[in-house]
Amino acid sequence: MMLTRLTRLVTGTTTAPSIHCRWYAAATAEKSALATLRKKTGYTFANCKKALEMHGNDLAKAEQWLKEQAQTLGWSKATKLEGRNTSQGLVGVLVRDNIGAMVEVNCETDFVARNQSFQSFVQAASAACVRYVAQLETDANLTKHGLNSEALKQIKLEDGKSLGDHLALMIGTVGENASLNRAICYRAPAEVKLTGYVHPAPADDSTPDVPAFGKYGSLLAFRHTAAAEDSNGDSVARKVCQHVVGMKPTRLGDKGRDEPAADKDDETCLIYQEYLADPSYTVGEVLEANQLEVVDFQRFECGEKIKAEDENVRATN
Repeated sequence: MMLTRLTRLVTGTTTAPSIHCRWYAAATAEKSALATLRKKTGYTFANCKKALEMHGNDLAKAEQWLKEQAQTLGWSKATKLEGRNTSQGLVGVLVRDNIGAMVEVNCETDFVARNQSFQSFVQAASAACVRYVAQLETDANLTKHGLNSEALKQIKLEDGKSLGDHLALMIGTVGENASLNRAICYRAPAEVKLTGYVHPAPADDSTPDVPAFGKYGSLLAFRHTAAAEDSNGDSVARKVCQHVVGMKPTRLGDKGRDEPAADKDDETCLIYQEYLADPSYTVGEVLEANQLEVVDFQRFECGEKIKAEDENVRATN
């Protein structure tokens, strides 16, 4: 018996768990929780470690505390950083059924514009605008709603918090100034269709219900002039939307009232511009050949010095 006990002491073999094993298991669990929290929230190692220590490694409570802290710090940072130039950023575009929204969100640097938290916020803002317009009263006309920075901040998301609250949360995460600049939203009647485009275009645009974002964006309201709709017409309309981004028309143009510019490079009427996809035709000729009519369009370029529209505008259709 004595020899057996001595052997166990010398070799370290025992039937009870060693202190080292318990410590190693606890450390591994803590490391795993820390990695999970960092991956899920994107916050720093130090903040995630502090959150877990304060809440006994409870991931849900730690995540909630981090979000509350980030929002508090975000409001503080937003106040301190207010006035700092936010000329970079992204334009988000979402078309869902008969509603389309285009939002510009700005930040200080292009580095932050590539940040996942910033991009997710742009997508959330686009979706929030679509939901907001869906709740407004409508009539038989195509309606265009312009939203400025303050109006955007008041829009509620599905979690009950405002876009302004989520902006503060995002500022606390990325660590630099950001702002909701402007938005344009369309609500179309049954005979009018909507399409949108962003540049650079996403590598995978097979999920149209997901907001897209880029440095440039456009929304296009159009209708088929023939009785039967042609699926190819929808494709052409999207290319015209792409043309709007590339060629910067300032107005639609009216054949009965407007004349083409003497120099094609100076043309600002959409219908008289050389079609971007095939310059041997004008946009007007392409529309006529495909039995399409553009009702209205809007183009955003990130950082351009144009004030957001404060009032609703009703487009003639």
